[in-house]
Amino acid sequence: MQPNTRRIVILGGGFGGVYTARALERALKNDPAAEVSLISKENYFTFHTMLPEVISGEIGLLDTVSPLHGLLPRTRVYVREIESVDLERKVVRLQPGFARRIHEIPYDHLVIALGNVTDFRGLPGLHEHAMSFKSLADAISLRNHLIHVLEEASVEIDPLVRRELLTFVVAGGGFSGVEVCAELNDFVRKVARERRVGRLDELRVVLLHSGERILEREVPASLGKYAEKILRRRGIDLRLNTRLVTASPAAAILSTGERIPCRTLVSTVPSAPHPLIAALDLPQNKGKITVDGQMRVTGCNDVWALGDCALIPLPSGGFAPPTAQHAVREATLLAHNILATLHGREMKTFAFAGLGKLGALGRRSAVAELMTHVRLSGILAWFAWRTIYWFKLPGFGRKVKVGLSWALDLLLPTETVQLRLNSPSALSQLHYEPGEAVFLQNDVGDAFYMILDGEVEISREDEGQPPQRLAVMRAGEFFGEMALLGRQPRSATVRALTPLTVLALRGREFHALVDHIPNLRGSIEQVMERRGAPVETGDAT
Repeated sequence: MQPNTRRIVILGGGFGGVYTARALERALKNDPAAEVSLISKENYFTFHTMLPEVISGEIGLLDTVSPLHGLLPRTRVYVREIESVDLERKVVRLQPGFARRIHEIPYDHLVIALGNVTDFRGLPGLHEHAMSFKSLADAISLRNHLIHVLEEASVEIDPLVRRELLTFVVAGGGFSGVEVCAELNDFVRKVARERRVGRLDELRVVLLHSGERILEREVPASLGKYAEKILRRRGIDLRLNTRLVTASPAAAILSTGERIPCRTLVSTVPSAPHPLIAALDLPQNKGKITVDGQMRVTGCNDVWALGDCALIPLPSGGFAPPTAQHAVREATLLAHNILATLHGREMKTFAFAGLGKLGALGRRSAVAELMTHVRLSGILAWFAWRTIYWFKLPGFGRKVKVGLSWALDLLLPTETVQLRLNSPSALSQLHYEPGEAVFLQNDVGDAFYMILDGEVEISREDEGQPPQRLAVMRAGEFFGEMALLGRQPRSATVRALTPLTVLALRGREFHALVDHIPNLRGSIEQVMERRGAPVETGDAT
């Protein structure tokens, strides 16, 4: 690095960050005294608009992503999590990599483009049991999960469990929620038909939205009503003025008090700014960084912000919406303004009003509003959606791959390969609502539980006798160890008396602990003796 190098550091690998780096690369290609660095937790850029099509397999798993090193050949890319930003020292600190040492990156100009994250705080059970949809990993995980539950449903004989497996709930009536729900609905119905999983009328797909109509902030009322009509015609159960308030392993609980038994719950809301934003000593409004019309942070000369994490005022009033088309144009103008600052030129003010909005509804249907006065729906809107976003894909190779995937999808059957990328977690946190069973008498003993919050009732039902309460347990106590140590089925039922949060340790890992830590086994057996249960027979939970 030359002594007078001007260092521009960009935080975030989404639309705002990547397109800012691309614009700076083009402008600084003949300026060896400038260095651009980008920090992202992933080494690829995701074209989020097409991410729902990964669920149905209409495009390949990697067709929505582009390697950052290919997109930004002259940018120094750091694939790390950001630990902190020191605004006084003008340094970004990264979390350690393989070498456990501090890594700091100094900057002359800092660009914050961290976007939003899914935030389930204040919504019990969602963190544990709802699937988010923000990244490629989320899309792959959801697709694998859908294939898994359909495989299970094809062999399940218990009608109640089968109903849970074939019920799919999506929360959020914006573009993300509607597109995910539409692709999910198409995929599960197509696979169920091709694989003969069961009757199509057994499938139930529910879309929850807290507003009066779906897409109410995105498109005019006429297009929103059209979208509702199409989704209902395709078998989706729309629940308007209804919110998701909590979840358990086998149910979604709604604001109306209704409990929907299901094993698949996807939530595209709520979103919140990146956690790092709150830790920065910068002016903020409702969790977003306040900037001027040139996207410079209020009161700072060397810090800039754009995209979902910034509140960018528009000359016409209001603020720039958090869309990809705005982020791309914000990035181009922000790069210009940084260079104008470096070279003493005049900066520009962001004034992009938007070119329109498009949303896919699956199966060759969409809604589109172009240039604020052209409204399309159905197959014409779908063709516009695919054409416009295909042209916006970064890179010729990506366009070829997506185009071929779309063509082959018309000719070839649906792929239903399940990729087991991650083994189940040995330790998981679970949430139950009052009355829900953690496990039932005679179930297989497969986990050990510790109560973090709430109360449970342990009861046993002997043949011909009413259920008998054996005990009530509270936070700090544990259960489920007796069946594991005795290698027997559960001898009692455990139900939540209050909202309940537990830690569950898989049976295999539990046995590894008690077999190799004699004192732990002894302590557990002492508790069992105090409960009055024989250790060897497993005659307890």
